Amino acid sequence: MTTLAHDISIGNKHPLDRLTGAEIEANRQILVAAGYVTDQTRFTLVSLLEPEKNAVLAHGAAAPAPRLVRSLLLERNTGEVTEITASLNESAVVSARTVDVIGEGQPPIIAEEFELAEEMIRRDPRWRAAMESRGVTDMSLVRICALSAGCFDIPGEEGRRLIRGSSFVQLDENDNAWAHPVEGLVAYLDLNTGEVVDLIETDALPIPQQRFNFHLDEGLPPARTTQKPIEISQPEGPSFTIDGDVLTWEKWQVRLGFDPVEGLVLHQLGFEEDGRVRPIIYRASIAEMVVPYGDPSPVRFWQNYFDAGEYSLGKSANSLKLGCDCLGEIHYEDAVLADALGHASTIENAICMHEEDAGVLWKHTDEYTGSVDVRRQRRMVISFFVTVGNYDYGFYWYLYLDGTIELECKATGVVYTAAYDDSNPSRFASRIGEGIGAPYHQHLFSARLDMQVDGTQNAVDEIQVQRVPTGPENPYGNAFTRSVSRLDREPESGRLADNTEGRVWQVSNPGRTNSHGEPVGYVLRPEGQPPLLADDGSSISRRASFATRHLWVTAYDPDERFPSGTYVNQNPGNGTITDWVKQDRTIDGADIVLWHNFGMTHFPRPEDWPIMPVDSCGFVLKPQGFFDQNPTLDVPRPVSGHCATDAQQNTTENKEKGCCK
Repeated sequence: MTTLAHDISIGNKHPLDRLTGAEIEANRQILVAAGYVTDQTRFTLVSLLEPEKNAVLAHGAAAPAPRLVRSLLLERNTGEVTEITASLNESAVVSARTVDVIGEGQPPIIAEEFELAEEMIRRDPRWRAAMESRGVTDMSLVRICALSAGCFDIPGEEGRRLIRGSSFVQLDENDNAWAHPVEGLVAYLDLNTGEVVDLIETDALPIPQQRFNFHLDEGLPPARTTQKPIEISQPEGPSFTIDGDVLTWEKWQVRLGFDPVEGLVLHQLGFEEDGRVRPIIYRASIAEMVVPYGDPSPVRFWQNYFDAGEYSLGKSANSLKLGCDCLGEIHYEDAVLADALGHASTIENAICMHEEDAGVLWKHTDEYTGSVDVRRQRRMVISFFVTVGNYDYGFYWYLYLDGTIELECKATGVVYTAAYDDSNPSRFASRIGEGIGAPYHQHLFSARLDMQVDGTQNAVDEIQVQRVPTGPENPYGNAFTRSVSRLDREPESGRLADNTEGRVWQVSNPGRTNSHGEPVGYVLRPEGQPPLLADDGSSISRRASFATRHLWVTAYDPDERFPSGTYVNQNPGNGTITDWVKQDRTIDGADIVLWHNFGMTHFPRPEDWPIMPVDSCGFVLKPQGFFDQNPTLDVPRPVSGHCATDAQQNTTENKEKGCCK
């Protein structure tokens, strides 16, 4: 035990430090020694079991926190699932339990199962006959898209580990299969037994034959020759520093984390003022995202994918490349995760960090003094990109000089395609090409924001505009004000955004006031796009109940991490956020977690084909009385020669005093 602790340097660890490759290997050794690993065992999840918030906040060098690792094991031959917690300090298993896969859900789909699903379905004689009836004879060119099955109370499915497989044809091994969807055919596959338990077949449509091989530059117009180079350089290096997992930039400090389900996690996000770092958010992540489709046909009614809970966003992360994914003075961090056999595996350059100019910070031209004052805004960018099937998503956290926090989620990739019957246009899909369509769908994200605005005792107010009718108080009818409503208990916290009312939510600390006597706070500004559009009684509304509201507020509970349950795959809707809020805990002046749900409703356009330009959504957190005045008054005037109007203005004197004065 002493040797293990020495090898993995447990004594030097911060409680939230990311798991190292050595720790992941040590976890596997512990489970092997305890008899939990066979040749049929698959490690579907391995993650740091983060200590409770109070323990982390009380952490000091004299009291090192325990290093606990939680593993979710799947036995491929029996389907048994075991959740195990191992202590790296003690080199021992400290808890183990069997997961109820019917009530709690299945483990997420792992990479090897995508290839296995293709092999298993290709062997099924009914599926082969259906493909041959559509004119396909070379089954090796048929690609099976193994999609999460959901939970629809279909007889015979209970307890099985299922996927539903749609088919696409590659005209050759380098061809874009998404251009050739096979309509009217879906195989329901048991991943553990290899059995196709059902084959759904409807009227066939011709398989689209036109090639769209953008990845080969095939059939594309000539490349433009009009673009001049854009070079982004910082001759003196970046303004940020990295010390282990801690990023410091300007007055910001944040600790980086990376989880196999959530991907990038920001811990202990704070802003320095008067020599101390004031906490704002204890933990921020995308805890879930769901992509529900709106086509009710027999071959598509089940399409709704939880990209975090069913596919593991973190394990889907890309290795980013300088000049392609990120520009400028870039710092990359690798992500070290466990593979299906429990060994450490590295995704190189999974996290990208850089700073960039963000336009004008503030500006004024004064008619009385004749002065002109301008400051430039900058932002720190912390991002990662994932590929989940046909779609690619970028997650960009922005930290601004004025204390603003923003998250931008970028969707791109290839839209999910279907054959399209021009003679019978669909109400639930767009025509994007000859004989090819794309079903309507949504991309809905759930940001888990464990708030800590100047401390752990926070409250939430719903603030919106209020019109004042003409009368004695408002004789000319011009007046308007705002209404403020405190959210008191969890059941009332399920709120919808309303842009017509300018509705926002302010998180404040009732015990901390600014110099104006008001509680310090931050305001969440939602985009206010449609929430989940499925019927309230549908399966997806039960399972993705988080997405039926733009906001939920819960009392902090370390076990309430994922709004659709700990294990989402084939979970019927148990253990979700709508269950949690029934506990009716107080959220006024409490240790609270905000769940902000947002996204985009996608009616695909012809311009989205054959590859979709980035579309984006997100939210902004703005300081509201957190500071006593503009916190950027100390930002220096721009000194770059680029702000000079001619060469004579670009003098040493002007550079020293700032040329925008």
